[in-house]
Amino acid sequence: MDSVIEFNGPDNLLHENLEGLVIALEWVAAIVYLFAIVVMLIGTVRFFIGFVRAEISRESRERVRWINLERVELGRYILAGLELFIVSDIIHTVLSLALTDLLFLGLLVSIRAVISFFLDREIAEIRKELS
Repeated sequence: MDSVIEFNGPDNLLHENLEGLVIALEWVAAIVYLFAIVVMLIGTVRFFIGFVRAEISRESRERVRWINLERVELGRYILAGLELFIVSDIIHTVLSLALTDLLFLGLLVSIRAVISFFLDREIAEIRKELS
């Protein structure tokens, strides 16, 4: 008896035999995705507070230094959030097993890697200025 395994769509082998695991991992991916958003929001709030504090209480030269320190911290939060988004996307793609999702993941990871590269480079330049 020949059986054909279809790797596209909800009728694939993974979804048929391990439905509970698939549902649990979809929840994990969603939680990781939401956590990435929370990480970025925390970084944004911290940046906003630090920026306002620097603007209010610092002289001109110190103000620029403190704002640059806050920018470095915000960059760290953004990079952490982007890495968590990639984890969530990988989990989702593994569960779907669709070629289009794999191509979409490749595009997303490429875009996020480029953003991370340039953001990391900017953070390094700011750190160099601060030294």
